[in-house]
Amino acid sequence: MPSDVENWKDELYGTDIREAIEEFAASGWESIPEDEHDAWFERFKWYGLYHQRAGQESYFMLRVGPPSGVLQPGQFRILAELANEYSNGPAANPEFGNGWLDVTTRQAVQLHWINLEDVPAIFDRLEDVGLSAVQACGDSWRNIVGCPVAGKDEHEHVDAGALADDLHDTFKRNEAHSNLPRKWKVAVTGCDEGCGQGDINDLAFEPAEKEIDGETMTGYNVRVGGGLARNEPRFARDIDVFVTPEQAVDVAGGISGLFRDYGNRENRYAARMKFLVDEWGPEKVRDVLQEEYVDFDLETAGEDLRSSYSYNAGEAAGKHDHVGVHDQPDGDSYVGLNVLVGRIGAADALELADIADEYGSGEVRLTQRQNIIFTDVPDENLDDLLAEPLLETYSPDPHPFQRGSIACTGTEFCSLSIVETKNRQVRFSRWLVENIDLPEGVDDFHIHLSGCTASCAQPQIADVSLRGMKTRKDGEPVEALDIGLGGGLGENPQFASWVGERVPVDEVPGTIANLLENFAAVREGEESFREFVAARDDDELADLIEPEETDYEDPYMHNTKRTWYPYADQDALDESPAPATPDGSPIPSDD
Repeated sequence: MPSDVENWKDELYGTDIREAIEEFAASGWESIPEDEHDAWFERFKWYGLYHQRAGQESYFMLRVGPPSGVLQPGQFRILAELANEYSNGPAANPEFGNGWLDVTTRQAVQLHWINLEDVPAIFDRLEDVGLSAVQACGDSWRNIVGCPVAGKDEHEHVDAGALADDLHDTFKRNEAHSNLPRKWKVAVTGCDEGCGQGDINDLAFEPAEKEIDGETMTGYNVRVGGGLARNEPRFARDIDVFVTPEQAVDVAGGISGLFRDYGNRENRYAARMKFLVDEWGPEKVRDVLQEEYVDFDLETAGEDLRSSYSYNAGEAAGKHDHVGVHDQPDGDSYVGLNVLVGRIGAADALELADIADEYGSGEVRLTQRQNIIFTDVPDENLDDLLAEPLLETYSPDPHPFQRGSIACTGTEFCSLSIVETKNRQVRFSRWLVENIDLPEGVDDFHIHLSGCTASCAQPQIADVSLRGMKTRKDGEPVEALDIGLGGGLGENPQFASWVGERVPVDEVPGTIANLLENFAAVREGEESFREFVAARDDDELADLIEPEETDYEDPYMHNTKRTWYPYADQDALDESPAPATPDGSPIPSDD
């Protein structure tokens, strides 16, 4: 039997949702029938709208996903303006205040505390500058991720940006591909660094070469079925297909159609491409693609150009994350800025937009490490750009513990999350900077904090992986984290080994300190942390996990109950000011 979600989508899905959103917005939040909330909120996702967690009724998160994270001049400024005008909630975040935008691990921007009544005006403002929230969420093609400096990088084999744009233009609002069994995540990589992270996507195009009719062609090998969610991560698997850039869109449509027609629509947990590849095997995927979905002969895979991939590879001296000053082929530079846990205050975002305009082309690009990049900076502007006071906060040369920090949304807004994340990871990173010296030769160290097993912070590909749990300490319920070690992508990708369970959050910084001390004591030569972990079994690694209380204090440690907002003084669900109108006036509960 089809799931409830499939039945809701059968009734209404795709571009027709826009009219319903506008009607509800005109009538107000309370016009959505309470017994239809689940159905409408599921449909709204197709237009980038997620309803926030319990206690935050009437407030939404809005996601905007430009292909490969490329924001043309003026587009980042509009997002900053929208954050400033509309993304203000009934309580301030103690670290970030009120009004900000989040850069995600899929090169998108998220705005929170959005009122449904404001959504049509926001959509119009986005569309005026060529942006859209279409299919930023929902069961269809999500934002196409890829090389954030495509066309601006000296390490490219093929122009991944052009293909990402073609895929975006072809499959956004495409009715034949707008209702898939679940989300559909696509990555395009054309460079040495591997910043498209194709290994963890449903469909990946990876740079390759192949001799065809006596001519060496540069294009893509195709992989399918990657993903991190829940406790079943998979690396994308090779289906022995090479495509030229001209063939890639047709093959992408064929694989999307295959998933549409054969993916599981009865069990949403199993409705991902990775499970279909598990069931069929890569060979059958290729055979069905050829027989039913592509009308030209598929070439076998070419020579893989992935061997030098370094993005998120866990090398001791890596820094392959586009942060810092880098040469462009045209003689200008691009400058990558670290955004700690991806969050930018609205006032800062407006100032960053000014800086991008003044010293570069005004273009801003987003990375999968939640950072931003200014492109097209002439040499004569570099010194003045780097001297801007705001770059002390958004640094082009951050400490490794801050450079490597990633966090998902957490219990602040997400109903799936078990623990607080963003504010905690900020505090973790500060404590680590002040108290721990990295071992000699290690200047790249990644710590990813995900609030649950959904893995939005991509914890399985970090040096230290943190995953939200609960436990008891001194008889009281407390927030806790599972600890994994040694994940990373690169030539031979590997997932983290989960070797520590339910460590109380106040003991996690001490755990990391002891772990690095043990690593420094027994590592061999210049062995990277990832190499160190790969050379040891789980029992040996578990012995290195020594939880310990330190002078670090965690203000959210006891946030184990359900609250309307984890940072509010009066945080019980019945204290929530929601639902509310855009001006903050409460909506009576009997409406």
